[in-house]
Amino acid sequence: MRQLVKDFVSIAAATLPILEPIYEFGALQVPGQEGFADLRPLFGKRRYVGCDMREGPGVDRVLNLHAIDLPSESAGTVLCMDTLEHVEYPHRALQEIHRILKPQGIVILSSVMDYRIHDSPGDYWRFTPEGFVSLLKPFRDSFTGFAGDEAYPHTVVGIGFKGETPSLTEFTREYERWQKRQGWSVRRVAKLVTPPVLWPILGWLDRVLLGPGKRPG
Repeated sequence: MRQLVKDFVSIAAATLPILEPIYEFGALQVPGQEGFADLRPLFGKRRYVGCDMREGPGVDRVLNLHAIDLPSESAGTVLCMDTLEHVEYPHRALQEIHRILKPQGIVILSSVMDYRIHDSPGDYWRFTPEGFVSLLKPFRDSFTGFAGDEAYPHTVVGIGFKGETPSLTEFTREYERWQKRQGWSVRRVAKLVTPPVLWPILGWLDRVLLGPGKRPG
């Protein structure tokens, strides 16, 4: 979980019609992120269920995104933040999310494009904004965005609307403010000014300096 992702979820929680129950997939709080990665406080007293493929902190139910053991049209809102890169069949996962959502339900997504390989337990994909457009095709309407350099974003975000699209005026305003705050990926800037022979050192520094609040997943 990264702070910029928490900020995006906070914007969505405050500006979109969030239905209950809320299911978060990828809710496991990995070592070093206990508490920080908890998104529940952003949704007040709404019913919230943390789900992951493994037991652990933050997990209320063990569920597999490839075949979610929930009835159709039983979830109001689904969160899948910095998780899809760890899902082997992401299109199948989005079809399952669409199935379990209520008719007016929404899904909120984020993932990485410019980021090191990080096993949790597997790391399969990097997504572009167009990749999120493809993933969200089962939905009636969708929004996709990014953070960082437009030609090389470090983060991709998306929202899928199963039913009619609500007014996005307030959301769009806050999203644009969020986007402006993110800037370029530090790693991308470093690569532009560092000779290729020294790029392995950047990877080593990335692993050493990566700390709580910066790690996806």
